[in-house]
Amino acid sequence: MTHELKKIFEVYQAAKKADRKAVLATVVALEGSSYRKPGVRMLILDNGLTEGAVSGGCVEKEIIRQADEVFSSGEARVMTYDGRFRLGCEGILYILLEPFTPSEEVLKSFGNVVKRRVMFSMDSFFVQKDEVNKEFGSMIELNGQRYSLNSSQQPDTSLMKFSQALDPSIQLFIIGSEHDAVTLSASASQLGMEVVVVANPSEEKALANFPGAAEFLPVLPEVFPSERVDSNSAVILMNHSYSKDLQYLIRLQKTAPFYIGILGPYKRREDLLNALLEHAPDVEDDFMESIHGPAGIDIGAVTPQEISISILSEVLMVHRERTPVKLKDKKGAIHSPSA
Repeated sequence: MTHELKKIFEVYQAAKKADRKAVLATVVALEGSSYRKPGVRMLILDNGLTEGAVSGGCVEKEIIRQADEVFSSGEARVMTYDGRFRLGCEGILYILLEPFTPSEEVLKSFGNVVKRRVMFSMDSFFVQKDEVNKEFGSMIELNGQRYSLNSSQQPDTSLMKFSQALDPSIQLFIIGSEHDAVTLSASASQLGMEVVVVANPSEEKALANFPGAAEFLPVLPEVFPSERVDSNSAVILMNHSYSKDLQYLIRLQKTAPFYIGILGPYKRREDLLNALLEHAPDVEDDFMESIHGPAGIDIGAVTPQEISISILSEVLMVHRERTPVKLKDKKGAIHSPSA
């Protein structure tokens, strides 16, 4: 997922400055079931530090052990991990281990793509068995250009290929600055969401007041940068003020986020929507359908932390087009097809 790859690039850039080597591990194929799916990655540094994970924790030690061979030889390899015999519940993972040395151009282009919030893609070339081959490797496509993730070696593109398209991370606009906004910011950032907190300038808050937030915007509703709200964005209105929430809804009416959450009881939502229609009778049906209030899924939430879980669960449910159901009652795969 994009937010995990962003962290891998950040860790690599710091490691590069410290003159450390890095190996990238990518799950490129799977037979049977696994905790996570192909496309998940982790970074291993030559001092033993790692970033990310490809499983619930059972595979990582073997990946680190086999990464030592890549550090020594400089050659990529595919390792298999058969969880059926070790754990009794998983399938066979095929994991590509490759030297990770993206060029400065790749690092710059990747940062640009992330900032612009556009899709990018990655291809990994390998064979589905234990094998060492310097021509195994991955390529990333950024801004229409393809680059090898190993600056000293181009992969053999005639080999078996695993392809993955990655959307920008979910961008979460939290409009409000009370204690519940602080809690929601921290929880959302742990899920890899890009959190932007929006508050009235008179409230004298700052980015430091919101753990995990990427940005703080002290702006009034009429100058809120609504053009930044894209189709991969969610908005939570939590001003605890009917008039302020209405002003933001009016400002947002021409945008197309996949989710807008409103705090408070059902009647408050209906009053807000009726008032919005009075101000903007031509508002699009899709915009109205994106509004969820009261925000969240009924899990019996009481505390701000529990309410955050409830709200973020609904955000993910809508984004991934799922219907809430207990996993014990679900037929087939229990997790989303995405990594």
